[in-house]
Formats: sequence, structure tokens, C-alpha cells
Amino acid sequence: VSTQSTGAQKKRFLDTLIVNNFNTSNTKVHYMRQSSGINAEYGQHYYITNNLSLCRMVSHKPGPLKQTKKAHKHGKHRSKGSLSIKGKAGSVVGRGKGGVTALNKKNRKNRDAQLKRAKQSNSAAEKRGLGGPGHAPICVVLLPAYTGVDIAQCAQMIRAQGEAQDVGNNSFYLVSNKLKKRFQIVCPSDGLLDQLDAAKCADLLVIVWDASFQVDPLLRTCLFSQGLPPVQHMVMQLEHKISEKDFSAQKKRFLDTLIVNNFNTSNTKVHYMRQSSDFNNTLWGLVNFKHHTLGFLRERAYLISSSVDLQETGEDKGTLVVRGYLRGQGLDPEQLVHLPGHGHFRIQKIVTSHDPFSDASVAGEVFEPTTPTSIEMECEVDEMDAEQTWPTEEDFAEAEMAKKQAKRVPKGTSAYQAVWMLSDDEEEEEDSGMEQSGDEDEGESEEESEEELVEAEEEESDGYRDDNYDVNFDAEVEAEDLRKFREACEDEQFPDEMDTPTDIAARVRFQKYRGLKSFRTSGWDPMENLPRDYARISQIRNFRNVRKSLIKQAVAEKKVAAGTHVDIYISDVPLSIKNSNSSSLTLYALLPHEQRLSVQHLAQSRHPLSDQVIKGKEELLAQVGFRRYIVKPVFSQHTKSNKHKMERFMPAGGGNFVASFYAPISLTDSPGMLFKLEQDGSVTLLSTGSILSCDPDRIVCKRVMLSGHPFKIHKRSAVVRYLFHNREDIAYFRPVQVRTKYGRRGHIKEALGTHGHCKVTFDKPIQQSDTVMLPLYKRVFPKWHFQYF
Repeated sequence: VSTQSTGAQKKRFLDTLIVNNFNTSNTKVHYMRQSSGINAEYGQHYYITNNLSLCRMVSHKPGPLKQTKKAHKHGKHRSKGSLSIKGKAGSVVGRGKGGVTALNKKNRKNRDAQLKRAKQSNSAAEKRGLGGPGHAPICVVLLPAYTGVDIAQCAQMIRAQGEAQDVGNNSFYLVSNKLKKRFQIVCPSDGLLDQLDAAKCADLLVIVWDASFQVDPLLRTCLFSQGLPPVQHMVMQLEHKISEKDFSAQKKRFLDTLIVNNFNTSNTKVHYMRQSSDFNNTLWGLVNFKHHTLGFLRERAYLISSSVDLQETGEDKGTLVVRGYLRGQGLDPEQLVHLPGHGHFRIQKIVTSHDPFSDASVAGEVFEPTTPTSIEMECEVDEMDAEQTWPTEEDFAEAEMAKKQAKRVPKGTSAYQAVWMLSDDEEEEEDSGMEQSGDEDEGESEEESEEELVEAEEEESDGYRDDNYDVNFDAEVEAEDLRKFREACEDEQFPDEMDTPTDIAARVRFQKYRGLKSFRTSGWDPMENLPRDYARISQIRNFRNVRKSLIKQAVAEKKVAAGTHVDIYISDVPLSIKNSNSSSLTLYALLPHEQRLSVQHLAQSRHPLSDQVIKGKEELLAQVGFRRYIVKPVFSQHTKSNKHKMERFMPAGGGNFVASFYAPISLTDSPGMLFKLEQDGSVTLLSTGSILSCDPDRIVCKRVMLSGHPFKIHKRSAVVRYLFHNREDIAYFRPVQVRTKYGRRGHIKEALGTHGHCKVTFDKPIQQSDTVMLPLYKRVFPKWHFQYF
């Protein structure tokens, strides 16, 4: 075509682009009139030719002078995509040709889904097998809400729902052919400790209420502190001839009672027993619950006895045969077992017995220990393993100087005799030393009398009438309680303050104390000046890692599986176990080294209803997990420092503290409670909490604050009196930093006169009404006292 026609075609094509909203400002258009036009264009691109064939595109190659951009500096850390297994939480690696590689996101999601399905499948299988063949019966504990509730009637109605077989005291087996489940119903006695023991090992705890909806606050607090298994509620003695409206109102009032008493109401089943026919569906409710075991029983085996037989083998010991179903984990015959109130013992042998509710059980297998485990609680004390130091050069120099000192001796005295004869100066020093030692003994006796108090408890009176109010009144007990009350009030108002004694030198009275520049940061060697009792206890270094490995090892080495019906023969059991009044004997397996004594620390919180004055090192009853023992604890503050200040009295008003005492090692996290033993045999709850640690290196420091009064003040200097009473004490305590109640700090510069006045320089001027304090610290240890209860 002509050039004019070509220009018209181009204009019409540009109009087409504009109508179709194509950009025409920077758009390149190639008009292909013939095949030679392709070679005339700049560069090679993909073009559509007349015959619709494709041309190959070649990318541009930069030259040697091309400037390259700098790479992004993302820091020293690796990117998320290149993190290995150590940096990625929860990721699992797979081994390929190149070594260990982290799973990608898709594989991790697939792995998590598989683990979730496996966990759900195992949980469903465990729930289906609970109480069935090959498993232990479901242990149901009936617990009265308060002492006025009669649980015998409730147990009798449940007994009628299946085939029952009596075992032990207040306990029976129940078989339901309809549900194909087996139950062990336990009705503990009215004692608080027996009820707590039964609630520990329950698969299901049923709290029985009456129409008054009352609950014992002490029992409720102890249950919450100890840990609750799955809980259901059963309300008895309801009127059945009432309208549905009134019955709904009763239900609402009971739910309000549960909420007020901090019981869980979201997934809790409540059985309302208005008539005898309501018990027909009770067993179905006792089967459907979410099963879980308390933490301190999850890693060990335990057994609720169905029968107990004691075979006498000596004057005061015998072999105890305990029959029942193993629960929790499996049992190894080399493990030690604990009998509450009696201690730990060796297993002589384990014999599998016939399951009374299963024909497929295997009986007659015997498992005996190959290497007996030591039952010693204390370590052997080596009398020669004491700290000894070799004499230094200074000691040799002092000895040589002592030899060279001239001494007047009678004629004819040999050199050997002259060594044992004292000069006049030495006789005077010996006399003064004897006086000081006598004063020291008096001071030490006073200190021991303050720390070691005789337990005194106020007896309960027969009533509140005037004619018999003073029948059991004890004046000595009343005076002792009054003295402790006054000491507690004084310690609360003036904590740790003490007047410097005038009849004994302060350097002698407080020779076991030391000064610290900072209680938080100053160093203190935990191995320094340890008492003799520390040679009798055990310590586990790196407690957390060792605990994990010991628990893993104990769980793996099991010879008798859980759910097996067995007879356990326990050797060297005292014959006093026959006098036990508990509802059923419970046996607990110990993990490795749990029979060894150590220093145990309980993190406690004072019970709000407890108002008794409890001084340190008083005899108390401690319940830690499944064990109970009588101890004499030392109280201290619960802080994160490496040193902890001792509390002379148990903090009142719900305060937090730590109780330290000698007790067996516990490898599992267990709850702990402290009780006060009354003279009538009852117990009073003092505090609740859990195990903090089993560490003998925890430093508990007793603080003493010597107080003085500023006599004269000049700018930042002051003359202090009543802080000391002689010049020697001032020189002895001069390096210790002093402080005032208003926060000023200072140092003793010099002594003034001979009556204990000293010059002190402070960081800022002090007031005349201020009090100068000299803090001194001494490490204290628990008193050696341990007895199973």
C-alpha cells in the first residue's frame, strides 16, 4: 500500500488502543508488513509473525562495568526458614541424604495431627477400659460434706444396684453386669486425716450432701490444698412430694452453694436423690467422668487393699501380705513401699493372684527382688571425715615467738615443765577468760531457752458456763501462751530489735553473728560451719535433671503391670500395724532415693481461720503428698535471693513463708500442709502450700538489730550511746555498717570514753528522734526431729 494508506492504518490502530483503554504514551508498536521487518527491530523478543510462529527471547547480559546492589544486612541471626531443630520449638527432624533437616510447615502440621489423633485414641481406650476386664475397679470414695451427713444410707442404696462383695473395713466391691463395669466403694471414717487419705487415691470423689447444704470449711480447704480427683455431688434427703418449681429453686440454691464454696460447676455432675428409684441411674453417672490422677501419684504405683494378713516372724515384727489391684504405674519388686504412719519397707515378693471378677486372669507368677534396696534413711557419719587445715607460716611464726618469751620459773625446773607453767599475765588472762566463758555459757543457755520452747497447748474447756469453765484450766499453759503472745506482738512491732546486753560483752554474746554490707548481694558460703546433723542427710546435685532421669528410669523398669490383682509380701513390718484404725490400708511405691533424709522446704500460705501463735521449731504435723510426719520447722521469708531472713513466728493473716525441716526426699511435685496437734488427738490446720525444693544449701539467716540512740549531732556526725557498753566491743564491730530507721547509712569512726559511746559518720544528717541500728546475721538450721505419724 502507499505511504498515505499506511499512516491511516496506524492512526486507526492507535484509536483502537485508546478505545480499549491501552496506554499509548510509552507503548511501542511493531508493524510487520514483511518478514524482513523482524531483523530490523532492536533486540530479539517474542513476536507473532504472519504465520503465528514464536521467536525465542534472550535475556540481557550486564557488562563488566555494571554496578551491583549491596546485599541486605539481616543481622547475625538466622532466618526463620533456616532455623535448625535446636532453634525451633516443637519441630521434629528427618534424616535425609544431607544429614539432619528440620520439618517444613506442612509436615509439622501433619505430625501434630497424628499426635493429636493418637492421644485421643489412647484417651478413649483408657476410658473404655476403666473398671473393665484387665483393669482395676473404679475406686469411688463417698465423703460426707460435714459430720452430720449419713453416708451409710447412700452406700446401702448404691450396694443394691449390683452384685456386692465386702472387702476391708467400710469398703466393698460392686459389679454391674448391665454396664460391664466394676467398682470399689470406700466409705472412710469421720476423722479428717482418714478422709484425706481416702480422697488421695480415689478415681472418683462423691461428696454427699443433705438438704441443709452445709459443708465443713476445714475439710473443703484441705481437699483443695491436697488436690481434687474428679468430683461429683450427691444430694440426699430431698422431699419428693414437692412441685417442680420448688425443686428447681432447690437446685438453684445448691448450685449457688457450690459457687460460694469454690467448687467447679461447669462440668460437674449432681445427683439429686428424691426417692429410691433415683439410684437406678446412679452407676451410669459414676462411669461417665473425665479420669485423671493426682500429680504425686501419676509416676508411681499404689494399691488399695482388699485384704490384709499379718504373719508374725519375730517378737515385734512380721510379714505383711497385702492383696489388691495395682493402680497408677506398674511395680518392680526391688522398689521400696511406704505404709502411711509406719514408714517404708522392702518387698519380699510379689505373687499374682486370681482376679475374683475375671476368669482370664493368670495366677501364680512370682516376682522376687534380685538385689535388695537399702532402707536406711540416714547416711553413715565418718568421725574422721572432719575439716582439717595444715598450719600456715604465720602459725609457725607465732609458735616460735611464744617459745622465745621469757618466763619466771623456780630453780631446777626443766624446759618441759616450764612449758606448762603460766606467768602472771597469763594467769590474769585465764581468769578473765573463765569469767567470759561463764558469761558466754549463760548467754548460750539463754539463747537455747529462747529457741527450744516446750510445746504447750491450751486445753479445751467442757463448756462456756461459769460453773465448769475453769475445770480444765491450767495456769502454766495460760502463762506460756501469754508469754508467746507478747513476744509475737513485740516482734511484729519491733522486728529483730534487741538491746545490747550489759552483763556480757557483745563480742562474746554475738560471736556467731556476722555483718553484711548488703543482705541481697553479699556472699555467703553454703558449706561453711555446717552442723553435725548435715553429715546424716543426703543431697541431690542438679535436682531437676536428676529427678527427670530417675522418674523415667523407674517408669521403664516395671515387671508387674498396673491393673493386675496381686499379693504383695512386705517383710519386717511392726506388729503395731494391727492397731491401725484406717478404713483401708493403702500402699505406695517409692521412687529411687525417696527414703533418704534431706532438708525439705515447703512454700506455705497461712490459713485465714488460723489465729494461733506458732513459734519457730515448735512440734508440728506436716503432710507432704502421701506421707505424714512430725517435724520442728524453721520459718523464713519466701524471696528470690540466695539468702532468706528467718521468721521467729509463723506469719499471721494469710502471709506467705517457707517452712524448712528434715524429711525424706520427694521427687514429684507434691502438696504440703502443716497442722497443729491438739491434746485431745485432733488436728488444727495452720497453713497450706506445696513443695518448694529439697536443698540443704538454702541459707536461712537469723537477724539481730542492736539499737542505739543519737546523743549529740553535728552535721553528718553523731555521738551514739547505748549501742555498746565498752570500748572493746566498739573496736570489734567497727567494720560493720550501721543504718537508721529513716534510711541513713554510716560507719563507726572511733570510741569516745570507756562507757560505750562512739562517733558515727552518716551519708546525710540524721534527726534526733532517729534510731541507730547495727544489723548482725547468723545462719540457722532446722532442729533434728523426725517421726512418722
